[in-house]
Amino acid sequence: MICDDSLVIRSAIARILSADPAIDVVAKVGNGQAAVDEMRRTPVDVVVLDIEMPVMDGMTALPLLLRADPGVCVIMASTLTTRGADIAMRALRLGAADYVPKPSTIGTNSDAEFSQELLAKVKGLARRRRGAAQATVAERGIALRPSPTLPARLLAIGSSTGGPQALFTLFQGLGRTVPVPVVVTQHMPATFTPILADHITRLGYMPCAEAKDGEPLLPGKAYLAPGDRHLLVEGNRAALRTRLTTDPPENFCRPAVDPMLRSAAAACDGRVLVTILTGMGHDGLDGTKRVIEAGGCAIGQDEATSIVWGMPGAVAQGGLCHAVLPLPKIAPRLLELLKGVRS
Repeated sequence: MICDDSLVIRSAIARILSADPAIDVVAKVGNGQAAVDEMRRTPVDVVVLDIEMPVMDGMTALPLLLRADPGVCVIMASTLTTRGADIAMRALRLGAADYVPKPSTIGTNSDAEFSQELLAKVKGLARRRRGAAQATVAERGIALRPSPTLPARLLAIGSSTGGPQALFTLFQGLGRTVPVPVVVTQHMPATFTPILADHITRLGYMPCAEAKDGEPLLPGKAYLAPGDRHLLVEGNRAALRTRLTTDPPENFCRPAVDPMLRSAAAACDGRVLVTILTGMGHDGLDGTKRVIEAGGCAIGQDEATSIVWGMPGAVAQGGLCHAVLPLPKIAPRLLELLKGVRS
């Protein structure tokens, strides 16, 4: 179901989704109240929900939709503004499954990325909602690596499609007991990254902020790559610090996970604990290889709990993971691997 007060936007999103034979657009409505009413009549797997609408806005409709069908997956369609980003992040904490930032114009070449992201999220969430069978690690013949012998100096996390919700779950599981610095690269527009960092901090566990160029990396704190900047790690055995660059995009992304991991492998002599979460593409594959070759460790999110098993699937199928786990089990394993590390 598509819920947006603009007929133009509703029609454009419907065209994008209907072009995929795996998707049926079963309803198009113009406000939140109409969406709630429609939910009582029409079985729906995924709702694309606008935020600002007359009669009933998206944030008011969200809990009512989830009450009408607790299993429905709601994707918030947000504007590329600070206010839009803040509302989208709040919606994720209140039960929305994901968000998608709407481009300023739909129907031009500039919205190709929007179309790809929307299709991936709708199909991934619907597959998870319907409990579609996913191959296990054993069924895929994925070989797992032995645990490293040296303790990690850094926890490095990469994520993309479906990443914010996964990051909320991961950080809640990690709590305040992480004895090393944490660096994170999430594919996300510049407007959204400071809001994401703020919402991770608001979870009440580990403090998180956008990384600043040249700042020291301290244990128990998380540093998020700012939108449109690569986050690199520099330093030596005595201390680590951040470096932000505007080097060309990698894997069509800036920030990208690969440069963060390559730099971390070099700065930490390989003593890096990598976590690759849900996301399209294969960003993080090359960087994880560098970490593993230098003696580090990698954990990948499993296919069943990923919105898109692109990034974690690439490292898993590349034989680089020490474990491939459902999202709720990743934080306990990371804490187990970090046990004994002194902050």
